[in-house]
Amino acid sequence: MILGCPKEIKKQEYRVGLTPHCVSAYSRRGHKVLVQKGAGEGSGFEDQEYAEAGARLVETAAEAWAADMVVKVKEPLPEEYRFFRRDLILYTYLHLAAAEELTREMLETKVKGIAYETIQTDDGHLPCLTPMSEIAGRLSVQEGAKYLEKTFGGRGVLLGGVPGVERGKVAILGGGVVGMNACKIAVGMGAEVTILDISTARLAYMDDIFQTQITTLVSSERNIEKIARESDVIIGAVLIPGAKAPRLIRREHLKLMKKGAVLVDVAVDQGGCFETTRATYHDDPVYLVDNVIHYCVANMPGAVARTSTLALTNATLNHGLLLADRGVEAACAESAPLRRGLNTLDGRCTHRGVAEAFGIAYTDPATLL
Repeated sequence: MILGCPKEIKKQEYRVGLTPHCVSAYSRRGHKVLVQKGAGEGSGFEDQEYAEAGARLVETAAEAWAADMVVKVKEPLPEEYRFFRRDLILYTYLHLAAAEELTREMLETKVKGIAYETIQTDDGHLPCLTPMSEIAGRLSVQEGAKYLEKTFGGRGVLLGGVPGVERGKVAILGGGVVGMNACKIAVGMGAEVTILDISTARLAYMDDIFQTQITTLVSSERNIEKIARESDVIIGAVLIPGAKAPRLIRREHLKLMKKGAVLVDVAVDQGGCFETTRATYHDDPVYLVDNVIHYCVANMPGAVARTSTLALTNATLNHGLLLADRGVEAACAESAPLRRGLNTLDGRCTHRGVAEAFGIAYTDPATLL
């Protein structure tokens, strides 16, 4: 099979879908790899490294997209839709439940779409989403702390406080991978941390891990209002795999919040869990609504591109090798996690969460394999 790795074109996206190590792994299995020149520079990988690993460097995105299987990081943008064609295998983050236009384009052109974020093991683990969730969770508190500074329009509160002065208050909505990693950093910075989740079992686990360092609350309307009133930073860390995130902080909650408090929405790729969320970029990451600062960068891990690329490709490589070796149909028939990652095939929507988001007919992928 011929694989293509185009340069990411999303604004300030510095990650890359394949490292030179990945190229070597595919090449050893007899596959050919086309890498667009400059694709890895943002993550610190030079063209020469790809060439030495066995890749053929190509000048244009069109040449990389002409491959049988395209490996990316972020979802295609409208200017890339022209590369879609029947039987193209697209292996990347797709987040289709929050992207109706992209979904319909992929269905119309019969692209075979495998979404990193919906590849799921039998125990519910999301192996290709987890490393980016870990990074985004850790970054979320860093960014929240930064924009809490007065020079950035925040309240002027130091999360860790100092002797004789109360600590800053951080609330985290969701106790999954993002929430766990946000909690680690917030606790490490000395903040007063509250975490909310609908699962009492998850809260019990978090309580066992962090013990008296955090407060756990069941996610309810009353408790959300409570943390809206009290918090300096609120991290939105809720994920429903493959589906839109629930809107937990509504516009009316902002009027309860302190002037200069910060909202960080890590779920922005899935539509966001704040009603007032809109996607931003690293060069203009925040905006103000009702005196509350919103940080809603849709590719947070891109800020630490080398770490993110290495973590991501560690997780995606083996699944990608199976797709390249066997083709989509055979690979998905063989691998239940990949089958769950299949979002579009032969013009049909094969992920229930995406279908429900747009009222599209759902097709069980098992019936197509």
